[in-house]
Amino acid sequence: MQRTNSSIELIALDGIPLVHARDDLAGIILDALARANLTFAARDILVVAQKIVSKSEGRLVRLDTIEPSQRAMDIARAGIIIVEDVRGLVLANAGVDASNVNADGGDGSVLLLPADPDASAANLRAALEARTGVNVGIIINDSVGRAWRNGTVGTAIGLSGLPGLLDLRGTPDLFGRELRTTDLGLADEIAAAASLLMGQAGEGRPVVLVRGVSYERREGNVRELLRPKSLDFFR
Repeated sequence: MQRTNSSIELIALDGIPLVHARDDLAGIILDALARANLTFAARDILVVAQKIVSKSEGRLVRLDTIEPSQRAMDIARAGIIIVEDVRGLVLANAGVDASNVNADGGDGSVLLLPADPDASAANLRAALEARTGVNVGIIINDSVGRAWRNGTVGTAIGLSGLPGLLDLRGTPDLFGRELRTTDLGLADEIAAAASLLMGQAGEGRPVVLVRGVSYERREGNVRELLRPKSLDFFR
């Protein structure tokens, strides 16, 4: 494993406009990068908020076009519903969200997660590399609540170009003892750090450039971070 750096740099890219379906997300990000007088460097990582990815992919749904079944209505009366979705993510209300979806908040629209967040990250990474020649890592993050803890935390729901999980087994501690069970949720840690700059309300900073993280260059995916049911002691 590579030695970790003693510092990292996180830069929120200002001036990202409201994103709509079929917008050129790579172009929007590169414009913001240019306005900040920045260019990509090797091993840079971009953390991109789920909302602008979903918006660019047209994942907006008007609730008045949906006719719920009776079973859905019965379940909805329970209030918040904890759902394991088709991606394997466990989220309140399946991650369906109405915040920061439209300008006036009055048309009943909600935003779904990307259909395949890992593919979304890979496509964005390929588009950026094609225009810049630099292979950056991409993390799509979202704010997720946690069992037994208050408060949401930025969490990776899709990634490309870097590991989701680092296996530290065999690495010596300060006293030379080999670690036996330690895995590091690298993508989640980066997603959480970037979330501090993104904010949760009207900050309008959905893209953060992360620089200085040491990581193995490989094609990771978010499935690495999902605990198999056979090892899930909490259900």
